[in-house]
Amino acid sequence: MSSNEQERLLCYNGEVLVFQLSNGNFADKEPTKTPVLHVRRMVFDRGTNVFVQKSTGLFTMKEENSHLKIMCCDYVSDFRTGINLPHIVIQNSKKNNVFEYFLLILHSTNKFEMCLSFNLGYEIKDSLRVLNGPLILWRHVKTFLFISSQTSKVISVLGNLSSIQWAGEIENLGMVLLGLKECYLSEEECTQEPSKSDYAIWNTKFCVYSLESQEVISDTYIIPPAYSSVVTCIHICATEIINNQLRISLIALTRKNQLISFQNGTPKSVCQLPFGDPCAVQLMDSGGGNLFFIVSFRSNNACAVWKENFQVAAKWEKVSLVLIDDFIGSGTEQVLLLFKDDLNSDYLTSFKITDLRNINYSSEPSDCNEDDIFEDEQDNRYLVVPPLEAGLKVGFSSLRELRQHLLLKEKIISKSYKALINLVQGKDDNTSSAKEECLVPLCGEEENSVHILDEKLSESFQDSEQLVEKIWYRVIDDSLVVGVKTTSSLQLSLNDATLSLLMDQAHGSGFRLLKCQNRVIKLSTRPFPAPYLMPCEIGLEAKRVKLTPDSKKEESFVCEHPSKKECVQIITAITSLSPLLAFSKFCCTVLLQIMETESANCLKNHYVVCGRVVLSLEDLSAGKYLLTFPKKKPIEHMEDLFALLAAFHKSCFQITSPGYALNSMKVWLLEHMKCEVIKEFPEVYFCKRPGSFYGTLFTWKQTTPFEGILIVCSRNQTVMFQCLHNLIRILPINYSLKNLKSGSENFLIDNMAFTLEKELVTLSSLSSAIAKYESYFVQSCEVSKGKSSVIAATLSDRREEIHPYRKKLQREKKKMLQTNLKVSGSLYREITFKVVDVQLKSDFAAQKLSNL
Repeated sequence: MSSNEQERLLCYNGEVLVFQLSNGNFADKEPTKTPVLHVRRMVFDRGTNVFVQKSTGLFTMKEENSHLKIMCCDYVSDFRTGINLPHIVIQNSKKNNVFEYFLLILHSTNKFEMCLSFNLGYEIKDSLRVLNGPLILWRHVKTFLFISSQTSKVISVLGNLSSIQWAGEIENLGMVLLGLKECYLSEEECTQEPSKSDYAIWNTKFCVYSLESQEVISDTYIIPPAYSSVVTCIHICATEIINNQLRISLIALTRKNQLISFQNGTPKSVCQLPFGDPCAVQLMDSGGGNLFFIVSFRSNNACAVWKENFQVAAKWEKVSLVLIDDFIGSGTEQVLLLFKDDLNSDYLTSFKITDLRNINYSSEPSDCNEDDIFEDEQDNRYLVVPPLEAGLKVGFSSLRELRQHLLLKEKIISKSYKALINLVQGKDDNTSSAKEECLVPLCGEEENSVHILDEKLSESFQDSEQLVEKIWYRVIDDSLVVGVKTTSSLQLSLNDATLSLLMDQAHGSGFRLLKCQNRVIKLSTRPFPAPYLMPCEIGLEAKRVKLTPDSKKEESFVCEHPSKKECVQIITAITSLSPLLAFSKFCCTVLLQIMETESANCLKNHYVVCGRVVLSLEDLSAGKYLLTFPKKKPIEHMEDLFALLAAFHKSCFQITSPGYALNSMKVWLLEHMKCEVIKEFPEVYFCKRPGSFYGTLFTWKQTTPFEGILIVCSRNQTVMFQCLHNLIRILPINYSLKNLKSGSENFLIDNMAFTLEKELVTLSSLSSAIAKYESYFVQSCEVSKGKSSVIAATLSDRREEIHPYRKKLQREKKKMLQTNLKVSGSLYREITFKVVDVQLKSDFAAQKLSNL
């Protein structure tokens, strides 16, 4: 560095600020008389292992032909915003022994602001500090003085302090000074002449002085008097006020080359430092609970000391500067060591960055001065671990804060559910015992209420026959899926059955109802050919039956449904897993509620206790019952398939192509989407295409050569839209894609009944003999349409209601064909078109219903 330039370095928010004070612009060949203060923001590039310049700024000093000097630089809080900003103090030597001092603050826009300036009749030579405010503190002769940007007035410290080892801000106390205060012995203590060593020890005492109140706050629980003469530097770790007494935990450097930990005035740990004359100590947090004290020495050396065991972890020699910050953006701190280089005046050419664990960057290929206990090879994957650990801690903290809210809500739901069950069973709602009033502890003891709860449930719910074959449960992402496989004799819909999860209370005090989402899944175990290819088709042949008089073949063309043994029925309940993780082990009782219709206006609830679900944090950690996604192997257990069908987002689409047959759908499923057919359930396609498509489930039911129903079960809406975007590319021209919001069996049955009624009304208009039925069927059609969304009847009853309409329809057609009717040709064509249109709609409704 040239003689007319000065340079200081400062770390701030992961950057290295290089302040340079020169007599001119660096771009000029000749220096000017006006001094200029430059700043360069340097950031570390991990790819090239060098510091690169991010931005620059400058400030032109107004004083010409002046002797300027950089006193110090650091970052402190600005009282106007409370934000920490870098600052620099510059001294200007004037004539007649007048010295002017400037405090400049650097903003994020690289603009300097003159925050404070004052003149003194003497030069500040030592003990210059800048504190929050900003506030400048210095020593002259035996007096400490300070000035702030708020007062702009020099004030003397009245605490009779002989030295200051630490200055800073303490919560609830404001700006304080920690140093030595001279003590005077009383007359009684002066009866015996003390020795020089005793006088050096007992004549000084550490105290805490407040700048706001201008008085000593505390002189106890700091450092014992025996250490007062050897302590040179202090770093405060923590403070608290107990019984109006200030308690301080700190570390101190001594003239004996020691690092000592003091807690409330008592020494706890001592470390003998490897070098002599320590001058500064800083704390570095490298993540994962690893804390180090970085000690600097006046002999241009440095070392690191573990906070946990107070052992020397590393040491370095020929160090010119030590900075601590997050230089590589890993979320934790590292130490930047700048080494002396006689051949290059730039500080940032010879350096080392390390967190004393896994992060090691250096401008040199190797460093022989560091202990061999740390590996030199760097592995950047460890940079991800500290942020994950921090996120995990935040997550556990959130769970603890959520505990009380969850317990209170679950307690209210439990009491409400008990009252509802007692009301259904006709029992008295007795008041809760004292044990029931207690809340469940977080991660408490293992529950011993298994048998007690079984007894209570067995008293409330009676299972008259075996209706459940199997119970299982899986964990998918953040959901717990519980499934119940019912017997073939039990045919249910979502309106007929409800699956509930009752969580056991602690100490056998009852159970609590978990919020669940139910689904009824029915899959056929035999392949279904296309309906238009089946021998029992109801397409053109059905038309012939309707148009042929005296036909006796109507029963032979009715498609038979799969036998009950060829259909698997699963009832699932999905609940959120996050609230349950607050317990180390939780147990749920699975309860199936079945609604039976006794009469037209009377429904009876039948309860079946299916079994128990027991899950613990150990099971989840071991991957038990956990269904990962995506899997690299096909589905092994059918429970996994049903869990995916229950938890995934389900979308149903009707695809119509009037001009071309939809023969390319299976090609798209098998070749484009790389699907494989589930052997146990041939109607389900499992997508094995890599990427986001993997694991998507498809069901394709082709009702006619030009129409079909596609069901997509995807993990989220994004995957579903990707599948549709891929499907559109192979569909024929002029296709139609319609999203079916309601595809339930009840909806299809109501639709078919409505179309049959409308067909019968149309046919009745051809004969005056059956005109009396027209008003009846029109009224019943409107009433059925209005009540179809209100009355929830069972599937078996709805199917039986259709058969009388079908038989009555055939009888009316026979009567109509036997009647001698004479109408005009135009009227006959109009009526014929109307009848054919209505019959087509009824046939399509019958086809959709037969494919279920």
